[in-house]
Amino acid sequence: MLIFRQLLDLQSSTYTYLLADAEAGEAVLIDPVFEQMRRDAALIGELSLKLRWTLETHVHADHVTAAWLLKERLGSAIALGAESDAEGADRYLRHGDRVAFGKRSLSVRATPGHTAGCVSYVLDDKRMAFTGDCLLVRGCGRTDFQGGDARAMYRAVHQQLFSLPDHCLLYPAHDYRGITVTSVGEERRLNPRLGGNLSEDDFVGYMQNLGLPHPKQMAIAVPANRRCGRPEQGAAMAAQPSWGPLALTFAGIWEIEPHWVAEHLRELQLVDVREPAEFEGPLGHLPDALLLPLGRLQEEQQRLSPERPIVTICRAGGRSAQATVILQRAGFTKVANLAGGMLRWRDQGLAVIGGSE
Repeated sequence: MLIFRQLLDLQSSTYTYLLADAEAGEAVLIDPVFEQMRRDAALIGELSLKLRWTLETHVHADHVTAAWLLKERLGSAIALGAESDAEGADRYLRHGDRVAFGKRSLSVRATPGHTAGCVSYVLDDKRMAFTGDCLLVRGCGRTDFQGGDARAMYRAVHQQLFSLPDHCLLYPAHDYRGITVTSVGEERRLNPRLGGNLSEDDFVGYMQNLGLPHPKQMAIAVPANRRCGRPEQGAAMAAQPSWGPLALTFAGIWEIEPHWVAEHLRELQLVDVREPAEFEGPLGHLPDALLLPLGRLQEEQQRLSPERPIVTICRAGGRSAQATVILQRAGFTKVANLAGGMLRWRDQGLAVIGGSE
């Protein structure tokens, strides 16, 4: 029996895929995300699986891979496309290669275009394929950086993906509308960029005029992913704090999600590091939050107890991330950043004091 799970990282809208041979207990994980390593490792442990491989569809620009962390934690090997310009992998995959897990396997199809090193993975019975950013649901990845090539993408999709059976399910690396899966038949007919009677020249003209900004995490993610997610100094992973469900970012900042904070307000010290005008401004502030602007935090840290967990807060999470560093250097051990700051808190409809609709 095949075990299959589709997992989502909300921050980057990235899908991670777990496939396993239930009888053999062997698994592969496609496109794992750094911040979700503990979630994925926990699931693999609960299902009593041995993770054999982490597989990358390409060198991502919008998140850092968890491949190195999973290798450190679970002993899994790392594989990605041979044209990916990455170091530290255990295997560099070429078109036609096969990755086995128990009695099941994935075949590798070269699908360049989004990046030069993009590959797709096709299950042995051709019931499903994992397309990375090459082919998305009713769309495709951009082709304007990292060796992207619109003509190469058009040919890869038509020759390597649209040649699969109509019923083959296609699972992308991302979706930004909540759609989880499509099929070869659907995309061949309905994809507005690549389907129907659209020609290669039609597609190239479309892609040359997208005018998209570069991903926000690109400057961090691409160099890190070219090292398969290994931190620059190869630092060991920080121990998991026990006071809450924290996630460690690649920058080494512990973060915590707004909903958990909302459910545990009485147990926490909420430290808002914005300026007074922002604290009383349109975004409002959390109930019982203590205003300690970042510039005064170091000199006023004595107002905080080292015994109770501290959650730092700002508009979007940048200044409050720096606040966690300041507090940790001062000896506070129970500190985390509010993920996404007040913007995400408001977006999730959680309680605020003041502010405007």
